[in-house]
Amino acid sequence: MSSNTLLRRVAGVVLLSAASAFAGVAQAAWQMDPSHSQVTAEVTEITSSGQRIPHQHALQRMEGEISADGTLRLPVRLNQTDLLDRLGQLPPWMSSLTNSTLVTVVTQLPPERINSLRVGQSTVEVLKLSTDANGEQRQERLPVRFTREAEDRVRVRNAEPVSLDGKQLMKNGTVRTILSLLGYQQIGDEVPVTLDALLVDR
Repeated sequence: MSSNTLLRRVAGVVLLSAASAFAGVAQAAWQMDPSHSQVTAEVTEITSSGQRIPHQHALQRMEGEISADGTLRLPVRLNQTDLLDRLGQLPPWMSSLTNSTLVTVVTQLPPERINSLRVGQSTVEVLKLSTDANGEQRQERLPVRFTREAEDRVRVRNAEPVSLDGKQLMKNGTVRTILSLLGYQQIGDEVPVTLDALLVDR
């Protein structure tokens, strides 16, 4: 897994959820509801004494541009996370990171299976996403479950547990700097990630 993975991977899960439902705008104008969609990651801090302390972090307000052919581009920025709330005022040399794009996720998927779901039905899709972080391009596959809760609502969650590689995350300079500012000198090898997103027909 890439060293840029934390924001990229969790963003990718949410992105794929939106794209697969939205691509068929002729059938339904699906859009992600930012106020009811988030991805959480559990980071285990390992202190100098060896104590393991779990911390929850969230990625919210996911927004992307969807083209007529169903392609969705999602830029992920630091100000979409809860890290700024916890860090407070950033040092001047890091202030430019607030609105800068950390990673861009792109995907495209035919929406037939999503649109054909009846209320109460679910489907699991193994989705493909492409990411670009500072010129480093990757492709990954993620299993996602879509459940139609109402005619105008589709819930999106992990189809199976997803964990990121903590060692790889710490190899990324930006991630390592942010975690260091939070006081994390070392983190656990696994970072579990959970998606709970809502698509609405608008």
